[in-house]
Amino acid sequence: MNKILVTGGLGFIGSNFIRLLLEEERVDRIVNLDLMTYAGNPENLADFEDDPRYFFVRGDIGECELSMGLMVEHHIDAVVNFAAESHVDRSIDTPKPFFQTNVMGTLSLLDATRGYWSSLPEAERSSFRFLHVSTDEVYGSLTLDDSPFCELNSYAPNSPYSASKAGADHMVRAYHHTYGFPTVTTNCSNNYGPYQFPEKLIPLMILNALDGKPLPIYGDGSNVRDWLFVRDHCEAIWAVLSRGRVGETYCIGGNAERTNLQVLDCLCTALDELYPAGSPHARLKTFVKDRPGHDQRYAIDFSKIHDELGWSPNLGFDAGILSTVEWYLANLPWCEAITSGKYQRERLGLS
Repeated sequence: MNKILVTGGLGFIGSNFIRLLLEEERVDRIVNLDLMTYAGNPENLADFEDDPRYFFVRGDIGECELSMGLMVEHHIDAVVNFAAESHVDRSIDTPKPFFQTNVMGTLSLLDATRGYWSSLPEAERSSFRFLHVSTDEVYGSLTLDDSPFCELNSYAPNSPYSASKAGADHMVRAYHHTYGFPTVTTNCSNNYGPYQFPEKLIPLMILNALDGKPLPIYGDGSNVRDWLFVRDHCEAIWAVLSRGRVGETYCIGGNAERTNLQVLDCLCTALDELYPAGSPHARLKTFVKDRPGHDQRYAIDFSKIHDELGWSPNLGFDAGILSTVEWYLANLPWCEAITSGKYQRERLGLS
């Protein structure tokens, strides 16, 4: 697969995926289709702007003609769909955009891609892939005694965000079973690492700590997530895209279950080492009112992708947190552009 259309490639995971493929010289061409909403930051891939293998197009996955035209123009071999609204708190406040992008947008992209795929010669149709990137949140919530999620779990989404992703997953599955369209789906656990938009837990806490601001913790901090370093996730996506079985789903986890409080304690330890502030950063911890409908625990059993494709996470959680804090400390101008709103003003042509 040498020519890939990536949707949502200016976001956190999408930009890391593009960066992996270009840095490792795994493809000849990447076309990045991104609408540049608030979480799509051109600075995430600014160092590839002049790379002849990289083409950026600003646009909406809901525009079928645009998507299909790009596939035809660049003779695309595979589509990897990262484009999504992804923040649970935002989905609770305003659900409609999540269904517009995550459900209707994915439907439009499926239609465009199926139309393009149908026009290909047989040999190219058989090797073509549509990979849909999803989340473990579609499976609902686990108790502390439950087995981790796997591909056989029933869907039970509990937030507008996870419900919209569940709808998209079902559409992808339906297109494979109805039309024979060559899809694969991945459901991942919580990601962290470089270039993550600072409304998410780990970068928010890092930047708050650097400014001496409170570190807010929902409820009592006992909610559990399985944490996955973003580069490991991108390697897993590449493995599924390259070698995964058509029509299958692969769960991708980090083997790193931590309570939110444990995550914060690990962050504070890393910050104390790398950015000493005269007193421990843990003094900034602040417990706040819990999120409505807050799922208690997510965890992933990634046995399938390990057994079939030989993938497993490479970076342990403590090392991953240390690396992430180091990246944010080394990229404070990137952080400042986001927290000040500068990148959004530039995106809108206001500065």
